[in-house]
Amino acid sequence: QVQLVESGGGVVQAGGSLSVSCEVSGITFSENVMGWFRQAPGKQREFVAVINWSGAVTYYADSVKGRFTISRDNAKNTLHLQMNSLKPEDTAVYYCAATLGGNYYRTPTEYEYWGQGTQVTVSS
Repeated sequence: QVQLVESGGGVVQAGGSLSVSCEVSGITFSENVMGWFRQAPGKQREFVAVINWSGAVTYYADSVKGRFTISRDNAKNTLHLQMNSLKPEDTAVYYCAATLGGNYYRTPTEYEYWGQGTQVTVSS
C-alpha cells in the first residue's frame, strides 16, 4: 500500500518561513520523481516544485522561484519543501505527489500517488 504523509505547515506571518515534509512508503522512493502542489480555496491545484530521483535536478513555479526549496532524503524516504519569504498568496493546502513516469511533470494528472495535504496559512 502506497502512503504519502505530509507534516508541518501551520500559520505564519508574511515574510516568515515554514517547512513541510512528506514521508513516503510502499514505493521505491529513491527511484521516483516527486512533486509539490498546492490548492487554494476556489482554485485549481497548481504546480509548486519537482525534484528528480537524486535531488540534483529541481524545477519551480515562477511564483515561488527563489523563495522555496524542494529537497529529498532518500535514506529516510522523505521529501521536503522549505518556504521562505512567505506571502499571503502562498496560503493553500500543500500536497506531495509521486509519479511513476520519469519526467518533470507540472500537471497533477501525471502523478499517481498523493498525500492528504497540509494547510499553510500566511497572514498579512
